[in-house]
Formats: sequence, C-alpha cells, structure tokens
Amino acid sequence: MSPIGLIDRLGAIGLRICNRFGAFVLFLIITIKTLFTTRLKLSKTCAHMQTIGVDSLSIVVLTGTFAGAVLALQSYIGFKRFGGQEFIGPVVALALTRELGPVLTGLMVTGRAGSAIAAEIGSMRITEQIDALRTVCINTWHYLVVPRVVASTIVLPFLTLFAMLFGTIGGYLITVHVLGLNGEQYINGIQRYLELSDITKGLVKSAVFGLILAWVGSYKGYTTTGGARGVGRSTTQSVVIASIMILIANYFLTAFLFE
Repeated sequence: MSPIGLIDRLGAIGLRICNRFGAFVLFLIITIKTLFTTRLKLSKTCAHMQTIGVDSLSIVVLTGTFAGAVLALQSYIGFKRFGGQEFIGPVVALALTRELGPVLTGLMVTGRAGSAIAAEIGSMRITEQIDALRTVCINTWHYLVVPRVVASTIVLPFLTLFAMLFGTIGGYLITVHVLGLNGEQYINGIQRYLELSDITKGLVKSAVFGLILAWVGSYKGYTTTGGARGVGRSTTQSVVIASIMILIANYFLTAFLFE
C-alpha cells in the first residue's frame, strides 16, 4: 500500500470514529434536552425501576455478600502477618462503599438490565415499531429513552446501598464465624473509620454508572441495524461498551470525589 493510501485509510478510520462518538454524545444531549423540555412519564419510569432495580436485587445482594466475604478473608491473610486484624472491618467497609459496591453493582446491572434495554429497543427498531411511533407523532426519546435513563440513574444508588450493607454483613460472618475473630472489634473499627461522605460519594458514583448503562443500552438499541443478528450484536456491544465506560468513569470519579 502506498503512503497516500495508508494516510487515506487512517483518515477514513478517524472520521468514522469521530462520527460515531459524535452521534453517541448527541444521543445523550437529546435525551437530557427531552427530559427537561417534556413531562416525564412517571408510570413508565416506575415500571422500568421495577425491571432494572427490583428484579436485579437478588443478584446484587449475592454479589455484594460474597465480595465482602472474600475481601474479609483476603484482608485477614494480609493483616495476620503483622497483627493488624482489627483493621479488617474498616478495610471491608471502605472498599465496599467507595469502590466495590458501586462498581460491582454497575457491572452486574449492566449485564442484566443494560443488555435487556438494548435488546428491547433494538427489536422495536428492526420491526419498525419506532417508525410507527414517529408516524403517529410520538416523541421516541420521550417515550422510550428518557424513562429508562431516569429509572436507571435513580435506582442504582439504592441497589448499591444493598450491596454495601450485605457486603459488610458477609465480611462480618466470615470474620466472626469462620476466622473466629472479635465481632465487636469488627463493628467498632467500621464506626471509627467509616464516614458518611464515603457512602454518599459511592452513591454518586453509582448514579453515574446507572446513567451510563441506560445511555449505552438505549443508544445501541436505537441504532440497531441488520435484523435479528443486529439485535444480538447491539446487545453484546452495549454490555462491553458500558462495562468499559463504567471502569473508566470509576477512575476519574474516584480521583475527583476522593481527592
């Protein structure tokens, strides 16, 4: 390939990436604009809070419980070497409230609900239901996208609270009933070192993660092409992209919130 051809191909790839990124950001801008310029459909929002949040509760509780349990076990193995077992409680609580609770909740709900959002809207796209809604003058962003984004952003912090709580309980059970340490010491350590700001900042992160997973799922579903195969492709891409974006956003939010 000649140098001119190589430059031409690289330029085409760069333009394609910029176009897709621009469309992705414009989708969010239109969603936010629609949210503040139209009346929110409360019934649909509550229904999506049910499917995204309540139906994901059992998965989040299991994930948080065993994350706290394994964190307590690993902390014990490390702290035992220099006699710092009294710090197991604070380490478990701080890790769950600041990082593991929001991130694991975001990733688990992305795999369960984010993929469902992409599949549902994608199916409506390939069966021309979205075009039918436009034909009868229904704002598709107002009807399909905004309720899902609002519901996900609201419900993720509540799910994260359950992950934090049950993770701390799981760490307590392992610390007291498996490792045989003092449960009062575990609780006192948490009361001494855990602050309310640790919890609130973790909930802020989870709200952002809820926005990301609904945004990505709605966008990939809304732009689905290629029939049934395209729905599967959009669903897979929505989970992968949202998971990566959550991990990237987690770094920047941590650097900003816990500076």
